[in-house]
Formats: sequence, structure tokens, C-alpha cells
Amino acid sequence: MTAGPAAPVLRVEHLTMRFGGLVAVDDLSFAAARGGITALIGPNGAGKTTVFNCITGFYKPTEGRIALAHGDGAIWDEVDTLTDRGTRSLHRGGEALFLLERMPDYLVTQQARVARTFQNIRLFTGMTVFENMLVAQHNTLMVSSGYTLIGVLAPHIYGRAEKAAVEKARYWLEQTDLLERADDPAGDLPYGAQRRLEIARAMCTDPVLLCLDEPAAGLNPRESHQLNELLLSIRREHTTSILLIEHDMSVVMQISDHVVVLDYGVKISDGTPEAVRNDQKVVAAYLGVEDEEVAKVEAEVGL
Repeated sequence: MTAGPAAPVLRVEHLTMRFGGLVAVDDLSFAAARGGITALIGPNGAGKTTVFNCITGFYKPTEGRIALAHGDGAIWDEVDTLTDRGTRSLHRGGEALFLLERMPDYLVTQQARVARTFQNIRLFTGMTVFENMLVAQHNTLMVSSGYTLIGVLAPHIYGRAEKAAVEKARYWLEQTDLLERADDPAGDLPYGAQRRLEIARAMCTDPVLLCLDEPAAGLNPRESHQLNELLLSIRREHTTSILLIEHDMSVVMQISDHVVVLDYGVKISDGTPEAVRNDQKVVAAYLGVEDEEVAKVEAEVGL
């Protein structure tokens, strides 16, 4: 018997984001499968980062629903009930459902377990590589310490949490080939290593969904290959789903299971990498021509 498609981890439904008279995202809907790699692509100014900002709580959408589920997906049948209740989340057994558009960014991270990296690297450059990894686990350590009280009265409890944090940091530094640089200032790392450190730091939060904003930007071919291997290993060996914005089509086409294409805030294609690559609307958007001119331009550039 053939297995059915994986249940979604994320559903974006009729998402619209306006800034005054500017419509940055217009009635966007798509789903990201659990355990898959979904790429959000499009020309500059297509609205990709705005979508990320809505998903991660930096922006409150003008309209639409952004739902994320923990568990095997059966809880999705409660999404309309949760919407009607006007609350942020619903828990049932070992599953949970969250409406991200109702949550501030810190709760999207802490409760819904959505982690993010940025197009412009945002490391604590004056801290060591290892310290950056522990900062990512600050909330967990503070809870374990009872916000310092347990740490004083029952140090063995906090000690166990601290040991676990150190082991997790060490694990992800090994996965990203950064363990030997653990004591170096993060700002001293080469650019490609800083990119990997940002991903490693995000993984220390145990995300259900990892959102990567142009992770291959500025990388040379060898570093792009390392990135591909890292992201594939995260998908293969962990329960983390990945949503990425990327301009490097070699990365997108090699590792993505699903590609969504935006142009001027509107979805113009949604499917497998192969289907999207052969979609004339996508070719037109990237080449900056009208649909009827696609065949002529393809012939001129040898596509």
C-alpha cells in the first residue's frame, strides 16, 4: 500500500499584507509538508521576506491565517474550532495547534517552536562561537533555574540542564564542522562558517519549523554544497521541517521537495522543483518579460 502525502506542518491561507496603499503579499495560500524542504522563491521585491516576517511574528498580517501543528497532523481537524474560539493555541494529547498570526514573535519561537535565520547574519560577534550556542538556549536554562531561585537552592537540577545545553551545543557544532572554532569570537569566522553557525544556533532551540532567509547568499560553490548536505541531514535525521527563501537555484532545485513562486506578492506557481522549472510564468517572472514573449527569450538565451 502506498503511503499518502505527509501531513502539513504549516498552512498559510489567504495571507495578505498591506503597508498603507502597497500590497506586499496578496491572498497567498500554500502548505509546507512535515519533514520536507519547501522553498519560497521569486524575483527581488516579490514579497518573500514579508511572508517570513508574518510567519515568524515580526509582522501582524492584514488578513489571513497562518497555522502550525505539532504531532502527526490529526489535530488539523480542530483548526476551524481554534479560529472561532479567538485563542492562539490548542493542545490535545501530544499534539498542538498554533495560529501564528495571533502570536508575538517571542511566543512563535518559544511555544510554536519556529526558528529563523536572517538574510543579514545576526550573530553576537563579540561572543565566542560556543557562547552563541548557549545564548540560543537561554530561555530553557532560565526555566530550569527557576529564574535563579532553583539554581541557588537546588544547583544539581540546574546543573543537569546546563550539561544538556552544553552537549546540545557541542552536537550542533560538530554537525556544522565548527567545534574546533568553539572558543573563537563568532565575528572572526569566515563568512560561510558564520552562515553555518547561524543555522546551528537556530537548531539549538529544537525547532519544529526552521525558516532560512537566503542561507546560500554569498557562498562559493563548495560552501553551497556543504549547506545542501547540512540541510538534507537536518531533514533526514531530525523532525525539523524547513522553509527557505533562496535565490541560488542550484540549491533550490537540488534539495527542495516543494517550491512556491511569488511575483509582486502573488503566487504564480506551486509544485515540485521540476514542474516549477518548466512553468512559463516562472520563466517570464525571472526574465522580466510578458508570458507571450517567453518562447522568444528562451530561444535567445538557449533555454
